[in-house]
This record gives sequence, structure tokens and C-alpha cells, in this order.
Amino acid sequence: MMKRNWKLFILTALITLLPIAAGLLLWDALPEEIATHWNMAGEADGWSPKGFAVIGLPLILTGIHLICSFATFIDPNSTRISQKMLGIVLWICPVISLLGSGYVLATALGHTQDFPTGTVVSLLLGGLFLYIGNYLPKCTQNYTIGIKLPWTLADEANWNATHRFGGWVWTIGGVVILGTCLWSSVFLTVGTLAVMVLAPTVYSFVYYLRHRNG
Repeated sequence: MMKRNWKLFILTALITLLPIAAGLLLWDALPEEIATHWNMAGEADGWSPKGFAVIGLPLILTGIHLICSFATFIDPNSTRISQKMLGIVLWICPVISLLGSGYVLATALGHTQDFPTGTVVSLLLGGLFLYIGNYLPKCTQNYTIGIKLPWTLADEANWNATHRFGGWVWTIGGVVILGTCLWSSVFLTVGTLAVMVLAPTVYSFVYYLRHRNG
């Protein structure tokens, strides 16, 4: 799989690092301390030195990108992972890096007054979950990508059923989180995320109990 996708892997790694170039170009205009963390109310509550905000954040995301990519490439069942699901793995960090670092830099320059942190997070999370939910039912059994539970890994039928159900849950959850762009609600977002995690897990376990003697 690595041989077939090495060009895409290198491209996505470079895009993850791209915000560094933007930060260096804007270096003189940036303050020495930059907000890099926001609380649940969307208020900045953590600041970092300019060097870490410009260089450190993209480097950390690139490290995560490398770990996720290589974990996927060495999966014993990697040949069963579709190109679309692999694309999600390879593009998730570049997208987060571009949007996240872009927002950090824009905030430092005072250009995000009309784009609250909660709105940006809702757009990013909602869009991501909506996209993943659409492809979860097409995700074949493997050890890296998908809803990896003892029951799904041990039974392909359980895997397929859980991912069909999880696809619906994640798609609906993505729509709900996107909706919080219009009415900001931390509790609704957190509650939706909890349902998206718990519902497929419970479904998979119930499926296992019903079919363990079948």
C-alpha cells in the first residue's frame, strides 16, 4: 500500500507543514504571544510563544500524520482498506493543520471577530463526521480504520452491521454538530459526540450477544 500511495503521502505531509511558511511570512506582524487554546465558551485561555504557534503546531500535526499513515500502511489487512478510507486518514491532518493554524494566525492578527471559535470547530467537526459517516458502511474489516471493538474484529458480520449503523449515527451527528453553527451549544455538541461513540459500541455488543450462539 505504501508503494502505491507514497506520492499522496508526501503531498499530504507537505501540506500539513504549509502553515509554517505562512507563519514565517507573517512573522514580523505577529505578536510574541499567540492564543492557541480556547475554553468551552470560545474564549482564549491559553497562549504560546510565537515560535511554537507558527512552527510547533504544524510539526506536531505532521508527527500525528506520520504515525497514522504508517499504522495504516503496515496494517495486516491494509489491502482491504479502500482508497477513499485511506484518503480520510491521509487528508485529516492536512485539513486540520490548514484550518487550525490558519485560525490561530488570523486570530493573532485580529481578523476573526466575526468567526467565533465555536463556529469554526462546529464546521470542522460537523463536516468531518458527516464525510466519515458517509463512508463508514463501505469500510471493510481491518485493524486500523473503523470501529475497532473486540466483537467487530472477531466477526466480519458484526463489523459490517456495526459500520452500517455507525454510518447513520455519524452522519446524523455531523448534521447536528453543523447545526450548532447557528445556535451555539456546548452541551449539545458534547452530547452528540457521546452518542456517536456509545451508540455503535452498544449496538455492536448487542449484536454479539444475539449472534454468539448462531
